[in-house]
Amino acid sequence: MDQMPLVLVVDDEPSVLRLVELELMVQGFKVVTARDGEEALEIALREQPEVAVVDVVMPRMSGLELMSHLKAKLAIPVILLTAKTSAQDKVRGLEMGADDYIEKPFVPEDLSDRVHAVVRRAKTGQSADIIRAHDIEIDLKRRLVSRQGGLVRLSRTEWMLLYHLASQQGHTVPNSDILATVWGADYRDDVPFLRAWVARLMEKIEPDPANPRLIHNVDGTGYAFMVPEPVGT
Repeated sequence: MDQMPLVLVVDDEPSVLRLVELELMVQGFKVVTARDGEEALEIALREQPEVAVVDVVMPRMSGLELMSHLKAKLAIPVILLTAKTSAQDKVRGLEMGADDYIEKPFVPEDLSDRVHAVVRRAKTGQSADIIRAHDIEIDLKRRLVSRQGGLVRLSRTEWMLLYHLASQQGHTVPNSDILATVWGADYRDDVPFLRAWVARLMEKIEPDPANPRLIHNVDGTGYAFMVPEPVGT
């Protein structure tokens, strides 16, 4: 059985820090913690974690600044924790290199699922974050979507929705998780709202939205971004 990776968790709120630590330990991860960016960087260089969960707003060093150091020195996946609800703040984090983000308050199981997902992507060599399917290419790092070489223009909300699904390709993402992550906890139960946005996104990336190839509604409980296996594999 593969050894579970070491996760660095950084948050200046003791209650959040303990909640994340306990959830990840229950899931089998090894965990080290820090309460600010400077302490986290010292621990990271000493302990060499394989993934980090980092709060954005912290004293002494912001989460974004810490992420830049972790990426430069250790090249590890980073998941941002943020209480900010602005799509612009989330996009900025992704543009700076975040592998995922989760908005406070969050369900602990959602966070552990995200950690599993980034670890899985790292192990399967998806670090380039380029997804190709049919005539669509999605660059998760550069926030670019193209079809047959032409740029597909997405709004920030459409991009956040696509990113959240595509970065967990092959897995069903619950409706409540999509809504809470992309729009905030107040939207967690608004499934009709989500369906309208998914339909809008599919109009832009699906060759035939009535017969989707990429984004699939799974038993009404969530959506999955599916990339088909090449013929002959």
